[in-house]
Order: sequence, then structure tokens, then C-alpha cells
Amino acid sequence: MPVVHLVRHGQASFGADDYDVLSDLGRTQASAVGAELARRGLSNARPSCGTLRRQRDTAALALPGVQPHVDGRWDEYDHLELLKRYTAPASGPTDGSSQGVQPLLDQALAGWVADGDDGGWPAFAGGAARALASTAAELDRGQAAVVFTSGGVIAAVGAGLLGLGAEGVVALNKVAVNGAITTVIVGPSGTSLLSFNDHAHFAGSARHLMTYR
Repeated sequence: MPVVHLVRHGQASFGADDYDVLSDLGRTQASAVGAELARRGLSNARPSCGTLRRQRDTAALALPGVQPHVDGRWDEYDHLELLKRYTAPASGPTDGSSQGVQPLLDQALAGWVADGDDGGWPAFAGGAARALASTAAELDRGQAAVVFTSGGVIAAVGAGLLGLGAEGVVALNKVAVNGAITTVIVGPSGTSLLSFNDHAHFAGSARHLMTYR
């Protein structure tokens, strides 16, 4: 049966002028993902990614010389816009760190999902589901695809397959590890989540590579 592996991009540049650039650690994570894909025999899997630079650069570092199919439906939501729209001013300032911002992002994401505006979360999650279906439809039996995308997209796919609501989306999104691999299988009975957020390649001596934001 076709298998689709969703890879979260390496660590981006939180707090920098351009967030959409891999940090030095993010580049190292991307190379480690490439080694893990090779170990799994996935170096020749059909590659795809979103349009965002951090997604495309992760793909380039993980699979050097390979040109992935680019599909904007794999792009992440705009977290800064969500913070503006769904975070109450009374929430107050943070210390500016990714850990300090995370509770506010959780609040904003939950509000966005619960809002139900047709042009918001339903469109975003629906686009991710359709991108997954399109990718799987291009695979023959036994073939695999590797998609370089983002935590929110992976949370949307996982929550959709598990039938989770806003709380589930937030719970999956907040534990997404940079460079982790989520695996989806497509069979006669439908599409199923086989594994979520697998980051065993960052265990042991590589533990210093594990980040969430």
C-alpha cells in the first residue's frame, strides 16, 4: 500500500528578521533527517514540499540534488497573524522566547480552529487533506513519498485522521519536533495514521538536535 512520510522542517530562525530561514541547528537537523531517510531506504521516495523557504531548504539538505514537487497546500499557517487575531491583549507580554510565546500560540490556534470560519481553519486543514490525497494517488502499491512540511500541517492531518477537535490539534501541534517523521498509510480501508512525530533519530548522542520551535 502507498506510504506518505511527512517530515517537519528543521528549526527556523525564531526572533530573527526573517523567520523563514533555517537556523544553523535547523540545517544540521535537516542533514540528520537525510541520513535517517537513507537508513530507511527512502532516498528515492517521491519528494514534495511546500513553497516556504524553510521547507524547501530542509528538502534540499535532506535529499541533495533532488528536485521535489512544490505544492503550496503544504505551507504552514501564519502564526504571527493568528497571534494578532486570536490572542487577548490581557494575555500580556512574554519574555520573547519561543517557550514564552508557546502558550499564546496554543490559545490562538485553538481559537482559530474553534472559529470555524470557512476561509480559516477548515480551508487550511482541507487543503492539507487534499494535498495528502493527491500525493497518495500518484503512488503505486508499495511506493512511498516524502513530504517536507510544517508542524501545523502535520497536526491538521493527524487530527483529521484521528477525528480530533481543537484541543487535539493544539496538543499535536505543540509537541511537533523539528525534523520528526509522521507516517500515513493508504489502503483499501482508507487512510490511517501509522506513526506520529517519530524522532528516534535524535536520540542518544544526537539528543542535542531535538527542538520543538
